[in-house]
Parts: sequence; structure tokens; C-alpha cells
Amino acid sequence: MIGIGKRCVLVSGGLDSAVALAEAMREGPVAPVFVRSGLVWEPAEMYWLERFLQTIGAPPLVILDVPVEDLYGAHWSLTGDEAPGAESPDEAVYLPGRNLLLLSKAGVWAAEAGCESIVMGPLAANPFPDGTRAFFDAMAVAIGLAMGRGDRLPIHTPLAGLTKAEVVRRAAGLPVELTFSCLAPTPDHRHCGACNKCAERRKGFSEAGVADPTEYAYGSRAGAGST
Repeated sequence: MIGIGKRCVLVSGGLDSAVALAEAMREGPVAPVFVRSGLVWEPAEMYWLERFLQTIGAPPLVILDVPVEDLYGAHWSLTGDEAPGAESPDEAVYLPGRNLLLLSKAGVWAAEAGCESIVMGPLAANPFPDGTRAFFDAMAVAIGLAMGRGDRLPIHTPLAGLTKAEVVRRAAGLPVELTFSCLAPTPDHRHCGACNKCAERRKGFSEAGVADPTEYAYGSRAGAGST
């Protein structure tokens, strides 16, 4: 596995991780990694992510499995029932220990693959305890110790100081129409247009003053300055 990529970039198909990946690719070799957990939106994420990666000429996607059914039970992220709506607070979309689970599996893979670091794309507004710099630094040390590296496996979060609108502007030139961020996708893998993540996406494009190329199942495409 040695030599697959110097940086393991965790990608979800969303706008933030797409920008993090594209910027990392400009700096050197990468290995895009998707962690699959059985969440209802993952088939749609994979559908769009594969197209995005192919379009930007990214290396082949690595898929790791971390099923969470035994942890989350009848959670809305697994059942698709009552996904947080557009007016819900960010705290409503919390997935317990999400980054802990992602980094535990990806960290082992990255260390075995000879990667020098891990890259993720959380933003400034991330309100969750496993989205803090203190958490990422602690995980970097834990992975390094667990894998016998003798030092930490750095976890970089290059977008952590940015808003969604700032990320939209940084995405200029990328095929953002191939990114996906929705909690309740339609059967044909379109954004629902009514969930918390669709609202966040619409707002980001609107505040950035950039035309939104996304096709939402409920509501038309949102042009620059629209809500």
C-alpha cells in the first residue's frame, strides 16, 4: 500500500470536502477516501462524488466501511424519517462521534498506506465537540501512538476558519454542480431542497453572490442573491 498518496483526504461528496481535495491536489499527491456507514444519503453522495473525481482528474477513490446501525439504531440518518428541515439549528444534524469514527478507520488506513497526513473539510461554523482543533490534535497523537509511528499523524483542516460563502467563492472553476449535500435525496439522487443541508447550501451560494447550479427537487435552481 505504500506510495498510494502522501495525504489522505476524507471526502463526502459535499462542497467543503470537494474544495479541500482540489486544493490538496494542487499541492501534491493525494488519496481521496470515502468512509461508508450506511447513512441514507450515501448512495447519492457516491453517485455525485465519482463524477466529481473523474471530472477533476483525481486519483481512484478508496472506500472504507464503518457501519453505525448498531450504534445509532433508529436514528433519522439511517431510516430517512424526519430529517432535520430547513429551519432546524445546526445542532439538529449531529451524528454522535462521527469524526471519531471516521478518523479511527481512516487513520489506520492512512498510516498503513504511508500517508504523511489526513485532510478534512470542517468549516468555522461547526458546533460539534468532535469538530474542534483540540479533538483533531488529540486524534493525531492517538493515531500516531496506536500505529507505532513514534509521532502524530497530522490532521489538517484547511477550511476551518471559513464560512460556507467563502468556500463557495474558493470553489470558483470547480464543477460544483457535481457536489452533493442533502439529508433526504430523491430516488434519482437530486437534492431535496427542503432539509437543513440544502438550506445551508442555498444560503452559502446566496451570500457569496454566486449562481447556484444545484437542481433541487422542491424549488427551482437558486440564482445569485436568491434564498
